[in-house]
Amino acid sequence: QVQLVESGGGLVQPGGSLRLTCAASGSIFSLNAMGWYRQVPGKQRELVAAITSGGTTNYADSVKGRFTISRDNAKNTVYLQMNSLKPEDTAVYYCNANVRRLGSPYGYNYWGQGTQVTVSA
Repeated sequence: QVQLVESGGGLVQPGGSLRLTCAASGSIFSLNAMGWYRQVPGKQRELVAAITSGGTTNYADSVKGRFTISRDNAKNTVYLQMNSLKPEDTAVYYCNANVRRLGSPYGYNYWGQGTQVTVSA
C-alpha cells in the first residue's frame, strides 16, 4: 500500500559527500515524521536524523554539523545530505516514515529496503 524507495548510497572516500533520497508512494494521505536510521552488522539500528511534517529536525550527536535532513512534501520525499563522511559512518541506511494512509485516521510506520553507504579509502 505504501512503498519507500531509497537511492544514493555507494562508496565514498573519507571526507567525501553523499546525498540519500527516499521517495514515498502509494495510498498516502499525508506524511508525518520521516527519518533516516542506520545499522551495522551486530548492532542495533540507530536514529541518524528525523524531520517532522513542519520541518523540525533532530540529529544523532555523531552526525551533528555534518549531515542535513530535509524534505519536499509536494514530492513525498526526504533527503539526507552527508558531508565530511567518516569510516564509522559506514552502514546500511534505512528510510522511515509515519504515514497517514488514504481512508484511515491513523499513522502507520514504514521502512525502506535500505541502501549501503561505505566510507573507505
